Amino acid sequence: MTIQERMQKEMVESMKSKAELRLGVLRMMKTAVKLKETEKRAPLDDAECIAVFSTLIKQRKDSAMQFRNGGREDIAAKEEQEILVIDEYMPQNASDEEVAAAIDGAMAETGATSPKQMGVVMKAVQASLAGKRVDGKVLSEKVKAKLAAG
Repeated sequence: MTIQERMQKEMVESMKSKAELRLGVLRMMKTAVKLKETEKRAPLDDAECIAVFSTLIKQRKDSAMQFRNGGREDIAAKEEQEILVIDEYMPQNASDEEVAAAIDGAMAETGATSPKQMGVVMKAVQASLAGKRVDGKVLSEKVKAKLAAG
């Protein structure tokens, strides 16, 4: 079952169980996917859907932080509940061990030894961790530290 089929099935279930928040988030996710399909002029595969969902999660995190800074804890909490629903469709997070092994492998594969070669290493690490979820900022810091250490 594709991600889009799963979303449609869960939308029906949410309608039947009257889960308003979940239904709203699923509709928003479906709309974001349809918008991206319209831009691309072709159906999205699961990996592309996950990229769209990743963007939605990032937007919700930013919004929650802004609402919290503005003293609107109620709206920030709603944004975080929406993140939890979207997160169900995301792949597993890569463990620290997997990330470290991928960085070591990428450095050996590319022969990179200096921070100037960070882009090459990052590309290789992300390719080896395809299918897993990794925070790009954290990954960048780890690669930078590893390359600086030599």
